[in-house]
Amino acid sequence: MCMPKPRAEHAFLQRLVGRWRVSGEEIPGNADWIEEVRSLNGIWFVAECRGSMPDGSDVTAMLTLGHNGATGRYVGSWIGTMMEHMWVYDGELSADEGTLCLYTTGPSCTDAPGMQAYREEMSFSDDDHRRFVSSMKQPDGSWKQFMRADYLRIT
Repeated sequence: MCMPKPRAEHAFLQRLVGRWRVSGEEIPGNADWIEEVRSLNGIWFVAECRGSMPDGSDVTAMLTLGHNGATGRYVGSWIGTMMEHMWVYDGELSADEGTLCLYTTGPSCTDAPGMQAYREEMSFSDDDHRRFVSSMKQPDGSWKQFMRADYLRIT
C-alpha cells in the first residue's frame, strides 16, 4: 500500500487548517465557539469545535473531511456530544471551487418524525473568513436554510 499524496482536490480543505472563532445567531448559546482544524498529512482534515449550550453545558463536536480519489467525491463525518447520531457526508466542490457542498441524512430537526436530507455548504470570502450554511430538503425538492455560522481565523 503506497502512501497517498495531497492532490489539487485537497487545496480547499487545506484552507480550513487553523484556529477559528465561530459565531452566528443559530449557534447554541450564541456564545463564542472555538474550532481548531488540523491536517493529517494533507489527506484528511480534522476539526474540533468547543462551545456551550444555552443551559451552560459544554459541548464538543468533531468533523472529518477528505477526498476519495477513487470516486472523485469529498467525504466526511460529524459527531457532537449533544446528540447520538453520526452524520456521514458525501459531496463535491462547486464549479468555481468556492463552495464545498456536503450531503447527508439525519434526524429531522422539525416536529416531523424520521430522517431528513440535509445539505451543508462551506465557503470562504477570504483566507480569514468563512461561512457554514446548513439546509433541509423540503418535500418539493428545494432546500431551506435553517442555520448559518461565520468563522473568523484567530491563528
